[in-house]
Amino acid sequence: MYDELKIQNLLDITKTIASEIFDGLTYPWEALPKISDFIIKLGATLPKDEYEQRGENIWIARSAKIAPTAYLNGPLIICPNAEIRHCAFIRGSAIVGEGAVVGNSTELKNCIIFQNAQVPHYNYIGDSILGYKSHLGAGAITSNLKSDKSIVTIPTADGKIDTGLKKFGAIVGDNVEVGCNSVLNPGTVIGRNTNVYPLSMVRGTIPQNSIYKKQGEIVEKISK
Repeated sequence: MYDELKIQNLLDITKTIASEIFDGLTYPWEALPKISDFIIKLGATLPKDEYEQRGENIWIARSAKIAPTAYLNGPLIICPNAEIRHCAFIRGSAIVGEGAVVGNSTELKNCIIFQNAQVPHYNYIGDSILGYKSHLGAGAITSNLKSDKSIVTIPTADGKIDTGLKKFGAIVGDNVEVGCNSVLNPGTVIGRNTNVYPLSMVRGTIPQNSIYKKQGEIVEKISK
């Protein structure tokens, strides 16, 4: 049941330093409460010739590019060749994958950013997981708390899934493109290789290999 929401159908976990966090889990959001402790445990094992420890529970790859104006709070791991740009705000409990980009005025909190993912302009990523080579356009955000602060559920064709989480933003699959100024509402799950049009308000589960044009209008991509 809910096969399209299982980890292996959304994310290539070989494309993150955090692959072991998914051991024994069925759905990717089950990893969200584990991120902070996982970072502290993993950080202590990272090779000192490749990673520099800066402050408490902050490990930064020596090849990463960090703007002097970026704010970094732990627990945090920034992987090789990642780029943290001007005025990025990393609040903690974040893993920034190899070759990933965190841009100007982008805020991260309790999230896993897979390799080569990009959140380059004015994004908010909270209590979320972004897959390999996913990209959020300027101003696109993950909304991680319902207005009534109730438990986040995921609507599907087979009924709602109770995640047990009050704070849960989005799971963005590998190679997903999210258009500028879109909002991913709490509990949004976007399948692999899907495109979301700019200015979209996204809720629920979006199938892989789709184009999300507007709420209620989703079309399947046609392979060329």
